[in-house]
Amino acid sequence: MTSRPRAPIVTLAALLTPRLLTPRLLTPCLLTLCLLTLCLLTLSACGSSGAEAETGSKDDGWSFVSGDGKTYTLDQKPTRIIAHAYAAAALMEFGIKPVAIYADGPVKDDVGLKGVDFRGITVLGETWGKIDVEKAATLRPDLIVGDWWPAEKAYSGMEGGVEAKSKKIAELAPIVGPSQGDSIVELIEGYEKLASSLGADVTAGSAGAAKANFAEALDTFKKAAAAKPGLTALAISPYDDKYAVAVPKYAPELLDFQKWGLDVITPKTPDKDFPYWETLSFEKVDQYQPDLLLFDDRNYPNNYETLEKAPTAQTIEAFKAKAYTTWPAYWMHTWSTYADQLNRLTGEIEKADPDLT
Repeated sequence: MTSRPRAPIVTLAALLTPRLLTPRLLTPCLLTLCLLTLCLLTLSACGSSGAEAETGSKDDGWSFVSGDGKTYTLDQKPTRIIAHAYAAAALMEFGIKPVAIYADGPVKDDVGLKGVDFRGITVLGETWGKIDVEKAATLRPDLIVGDWWPAEKAYSGMEGGVEAKSKKIAELAPIVGPSQGDSIVELIEGYEKLASSLGADVTAGSAGAAKANFAEALDTFKKAAAAKPGLTALAISPYDDKYAVAVPKYAPELLDFQKWGLDVITPKTPDKDFPYWETLSFEKVDQYQPDLLLFDDRNYPNNYETLEKAPTAQTIEAFKAKAYTTWPAYWMHTWSTYADQLNRLTGEIEKADPDLT
């Protein structure tokens, strides 16, 4: 996937090339004026200030090193942005408002979008894999933003399983975005860089305050985890008759928790076709015995109720002891939500018993 070809730019210098300077078109006075103008342009280019040379002028265009490792360029800074809903939330915390979004489900029901004000923003889809490309085209976007997913080698909205006609949104504008990788912190910093490239002051106002609140919440989380050595946690998402255990390698928030002192268990045999999970039958739910169960919050409490109905649920010591909470699964994109979630989880860690299992 590459950026669109740059549109040709017609400059005064281009108009003064020899092929256009024919005697039939130029009078002596006009020829003199053209030559003088060309000289002034040359002198101006040679005499640009050091600051302008280092930072570039506002007409220098736009570029961004995206999550797929490619550098995307446009002749002008993009202003008409379509974004995946989570990416939109990230950009909006830095003051960048998209013209449209596409979501994985109903916006009003999405735990990852609570409190995000999408008024005045066109919604192009609220079902995973379906985007109204015809409506998107009428908005004349110059940039599309979504996460890059390394395991699938695709941006949000371009993954396997997305309907072919929805993927045609990639024909409207280049798609960019930070990579889902080893840390939600790095993901948010990626959006911080993207927002900065789009003209946002990412250190000002509420965005700066949110980052400071995150730093404070992180410090408290680390202290709580350090006070409970040996405490283990398991991230799960039960459904139908399956017990899905999250693989931290593909869940950057779980990798963060591990790095900050919480021992999140890594399942031994991830699914070959979709390594985000190890999927077990309910007969094997006792295979991992954590001190604290973490339910995927995107479909909680439904997933809790699914497990509760299973005859084997009581073989999980943490479930039997009611030692469970939720974990923010795959949706955090802002400093403010991360701070809130860390503060909540800190309380759960402080209550947990590291000697339960």
